[in-house]
Amino acid sequence: MPKYVIEREIPGAGKLSPEQLQAISQTSCGVLSKLGSEIQWVHSYVTDDKIYCVYNSPNEELILEHAKQGGFPANTISKVSAIIDPVTAE
Repeated sequence: MPKYVIEREIPGAGKLSPEQLQAISQTSCGVLSKLGSEIQWVHSYVTDDKIYCVYNSPNEELILEHAKQGGFPANTISKVSAIIDPVTAE
């Protein structure tokens, strides 16, 4: 299944409390459960003013629907074409 990186511009994201991050995660999981098993949240990275999410999804439209239903921004959605790591250098 294709993998995507979603950039969400959320000013002050890095200052969100653990409780706020938990609430956001719960909202996301609730929407994912309604959308079915085709879309999967892998993990996210929280930075100062953005959250970068990694999702498995058959298409970009399903990611946009998740963002719409969850009330999350999806400022940039990029399909991953390859994954590299230190092992790639060997």
